Amino acid sequence: MQQIDPMPENSEPGGSFKSGFVAVIGRPNVGKSTLLNAILGQKIAAVSPKPQTTRKQQLGILTTDQAQIVFMDTPGMHISRHKLGDYMNKVAELALFDGELILWIVDVSVAPTEEDRLIAEKLSAFPRRPELLIVLNKIDLMSPDKLAQNQVLYQNLVPGSESIALSASLHKGIAELVQIIIEKLPVGDPYYDEEQVTDYYERDIAVELIREAVMRHLEEEVPHAVAVRLDTYEDRGEEQAYIMATLFVERDSQKGIVIGKQGSMIREIGKTARKEIEGMTGRNVYLELRVKVHKNWRNNPEALNLMGYIVPDN
Repeated sequence: MQQIDPMPENSEPGGSFKSGFVAVIGRPNVGKSTLLNAILGQKIAAVSPKPQTTRKQQLGILTTDQAQIVFMDTPGMHISRHKLGDYMNKVAELALFDGELILWIVDVSVAPTEEDRLIAEKLSAFPRRPELLIVLNKIDLMSPDKLAQNQVLYQNLVPGSESIALSASLHKGIAELVQIIIEKLPVGDPYYDEEQVTDYYERDIAVELIREAVMRHLEEEVPHAVAVRLDTYEDRGEEQAYIMATLFVERDSQKGIVIGKQGSMIREIGKTARKEIEGMTGRNVYLELRVKVHKNWRNNPEALNLMGYIVPDN
C-alpha cells in the first residue's frame, strides 16, 4: 500500500495549508468505497462485489502536512426502482453542492453505461458546478490500448474535463491522485482534528460491516432487501463489546434465506461481520443477530426514517 504521510505532531496549519470537501460520486460498483479505504490506509467504508453497498453519505478525512481533504463518499447514482433508491440518489446529488471538487469515479474497464451518461448529464447541467476530476478506476482489468479508448469515451461525456487513471484495489496511483486533489483545494485551516478519519462512530461502522457481510454471503435481490438496525452496542471494558442487531427483510421467503437451514446462513453472516468489527475495534466482540420481516420497507417512508434513511426534503 502506498503511504500518505500524516501531519507531523509539531505542524501548525495555516499559510499554505489547504483544506476542503471533495464529493465522491459515480454509479454503483465502480469502487468508490474501495478508493476511499485505499486513500485513508484503513477500512472505514463497507465494500462488496455487489452494487449499492453504500446507502448513506460517509466522510473520510485525510490530514497530511500539506492539507486536510474531507471526502464525501456517496451512494451509487442509479436508475431508482423504489423510495430507498430515490433517497440514495438524493444523497449523492446533494453532495455536489458541498464540494470544492467533484471526483467522478468510473469503471474504465467497460464503456460508459446508461447510468454513467445520466450522471454526465447531471454534471453538465449543474449550475456553478465545482471543478471535476474523472477518476478512471480498475485499470488493472484492461490493456493500455483499451484504457486509451475508453478514456476518450468518458472524457467526451463532459468535454474539457480532466482525468487520472488508477487501480484502487491495487493501490496504484493513489498518491498521485491525492497530490492532484491537494493542488486543487483552497488555502484554509482544517475542519477536523488531525486524528479523526471519519464522521461515523464505531456503532455506525459496525452496522455497515454487518450489512457488508450480508451482501457478501447472499445472492440475487435478497441482500438489497436487507436493512440493519443496531439494537444494542455495549462496551464491556476496553477489550470486549456486546452487539445485538436486527436484519429486516421484505418477505417471509427472504427471512428463510437469510437464516438458512438450521441457522447456517445467519451464523456465517455473523462470523464474517464479527471478524471485521473486531479488526476495526481491536476488541473481542459478541455479536447477536436476529431477522424480522417488514413488508415493502424500501417503499415505506416511515420505515426508511426508522432505519436511519432520513429522506432529504426536495
